[in-house]
Amino acid sequence: MKDTLIIFDTTLRDGEQSPGASMTQEEKLRIARQLERMRVDVIEAGFPAASPGDFEAVRTIAAAIRESTVCGLSRANENDIARAGEAVAPAAKKRIHTFIATSPIHMEKKLRMSPAQVIEQAVKAIGWAREYTDDVEFSAEDAGRSEIDFLARIFEAVIRAGAKTINVPDTVGYNIPGQYAATLRALIEKVPGADKVIWSVHCHNDLGLAVANSLAAVSAGARQVECTINGLGERAGNASLEEIVMAVRTRADVFPVRTRIDTTQIVPASRLVSQITGYPVQPNKAIVGANAFAHESGIHQDGVLKHRETYEIMRAEDVGWGANKLVLGKHSGRTAFRARLREIGIEIGSEEQLNAAFARFKELADKKHEIFDEDLHALMSDEAAAPEQEHFRLLSTRFHSETGERPQAEIVLSMGGKETRSHATGSGPVDAAFKAIEAITRSGGQLLLYSVNAITTGTDAQGEVTVRLARGERIVNGQGADTDIVVASVKAYLNALNKLHAGGEKLNPQL
Repeated sequence: MKDTLIIFDTTLRDGEQSPGASMTQEEKLRIARQLERMRVDVIEAGFPAASPGDFEAVRTIAAAIRESTVCGLSRANENDIARAGEAVAPAAKKRIHTFIATSPIHMEKKLRMSPAQVIEQAVKAIGWAREYTDDVEFSAEDAGRSEIDFLARIFEAVIRAGAKTINVPDTVGYNIPGQYAATLRALIEKVPGADKVIWSVHCHNDLGLAVANSLAAVSAGARQVECTINGLGERAGNASLEEIVMAVRTRADVFPVRTRIDTTQIVPASRLVSQITGYPVQPNKAIVGANAFAHESGIHQDGVLKHRETYEIMRAEDVGWGANKLVLGKHSGRTAFRARLREIGIEIGSEEQLNAAFARFKELADKKHEIFDEDLHALMSDEAAAPEQEHFRLLSTRFHSETGERPQAEIVLSMGGKETRSHATGSGPVDAAFKAIEAITRSGGQLLLYSVNAITTGTDAQGEVTVRLARGERIVNGQGADTDIVVASVKAYLNALNKLHAGGEKLNPQL
């Protein structure tokens, strides 16, 4: 019998730390429901002590999720742990994940604590966490650069204190597979009580080795992998959930483990996270990239036509390709619309909200022949920003672009409830539109990224635009979708401006 490999998803916590990838409570809940549908074992829903918004998001997810364990992250102090405990309290299955740094450079330069003090604080943290739940995970931050003897000492102490999962994170992506596997083996052999806990890994991708390190650790005895959808995360990202899961499944001859993941939900999860965060998936990304199952070479095409397994080691349908389509159109009714929203994890509370969303759906159906799940997610992301919560709201647009003439844009906005009009020219209609908006808002934001992706196939597809703006130390992503790319661009820019206007800072602990 194979061991179960626990899949611990931290898209909602570590993934959200990607620049500009912050999510609303409603967006986090949609992703959490998709993760539960995919049968993820543990969902790290956030860092409750970071902000009141993060606390409420974790608490909302804890109340809604029934099958997966809901986890809250905390530093090794009593206040953080209390906030995490309160936030996950409604969960059917709950966990507190607490951490403290263990590398010499972190203990000396950041914590300014002696090794003995770090061990003492870690043991206290386990005790505080156990007042809320018996499912307590302990992480040694920067374990990848920590001394093995010290790791063995602190892990022995926290296991005695009642920790059930021990995480050995490569916080800065410094390790290489052979070295990392050797570290795991040494700890499992050396630490008293090692057989009574689950050993976990959390790898960052700074050297492009997060997945390789995680899989090496699994071969060495790790039985939990912490990962994210699309490899989203701090700096170069985390180990990619889809790559971990499919490597274990495809190479069952090598790995002595299996997962509980419903792999047909992988592509829908990837697309949902990409749409909500504004981080597009590169076409050649393994498993979920648009080219992942495409064959250009004539030799490859000939081989696949004769026998698929000549060049394909996985079936596209096994990871969810082709499973995203439900044809809705302008003749579809409210019942079918609401039922499909529920199936893809979107709940609408009031009849008023349903009517507003359904009206937008009908507008889109008049422009598009077929409506896909991705269209519905994009539509509901737009709908989530209620007009009364928007400082900047688009009222109307007009564009003019002609060969040999300088493009022009006229924008009418509501700014704090007051209607304002602006006209500008630019190198293209999008440039003109952004200049017209800035003439009104004078936001001072610096445009870091402008990206356009088709949500679905076909010339009538909605274009999804991501705009990344920076002002001071704050970076935000804005998204907008429309069958008209220029209108989608305006929506995205205003979405980013509204996030900048709303403000709000949060702490970003690294693991």
